[in-house]
Amino acid sequence: QVCPVPTAVMSTHTGGFTDIAMKDLTDHISACYNHYEKLHLKFDAIYSGFLSSPKQVDCCLEFLHGNPDSLKVVDPVMGDNGKPYSTYTPELIRRMKELVDAADVITPNLTETCMLLGEECPPVMSVAQARSWLARLSDKPGIVVIKGVPLIDDDGQKLSNVGFDRESGSFWRIDWDHIPVHYPGTGDIFTSVLTASLLKGESLPIALNRATTFTEIAVKTTYSYGTEPRLGVLFEDCLSWLMTNTVLCDYRKL
Repeated sequence: QVCPVPTAVMSTHTGGFTDIAMKDLTDHISACYNHYEKLHLKFDAIYSGFLSSPKQVDCCLEFLHGNPDSLKVVDPVMGDNGKPYSTYTPELIRRMKELVDAADVITPNLTETCMLLGEECPPVMSVAQARSWLARLSDKPGIVVIKGVPLIDDDGQKLSNVGFDRESGSFWRIDWDHIPVHYPGTGDIFTSVLTASLLKGESLPIALNRATTFTEIAVKTTYSYGTEPRLGVLFEDCLSWLMTNTVLCDYRKL
């Protein structure tokens, strides 16, 4: 059972819309935690995404530290296309690094990876550089996935999602087709499917494969209808794919 703890309620998402009505729910997060503590609830996983303030980082850390046996997943939503989102201050970026250190699994995109490591965003990455950055990010988290890496190797340039499992020391990749449009929410879909797959006990390469392929199918399906990009991804009709495709083998070693 999913128990959502909203950090804010907005009339729309922030990508492509203006004059958004927003209600901050920071105080609600701690109230939820306190109630769950009284009920002695324990969770299989704790999963955080977009946060709007350092105080919300504190609230998330309370959840993570209070559930030591849970799978702790942090999607450090901070920016895209080489720059941070307008709401992200240097202080919030610093605090997000603390949250990453408390996680078992992190799923930054390339921009967020650069923010976490203090690096410039490269136009392309070699396999060696991708492996190095994955390893650097795994100082605390046991599993690191970087989304949207422009990887170049002997086969040419590919867009890839790459992952590292520190326990086994194994690096993985799965390539995907570039679609010339940007839809909000694809990162959320990816990390949600990855988390569900890992909770089922699937290996990192299979979870990486499942999350990447489902997101790609949802994006391609949406693109075929020509809907307005800011309205997001038409993923609902694609959900049956998750139930019927249990064997996957498109991943490969990085």
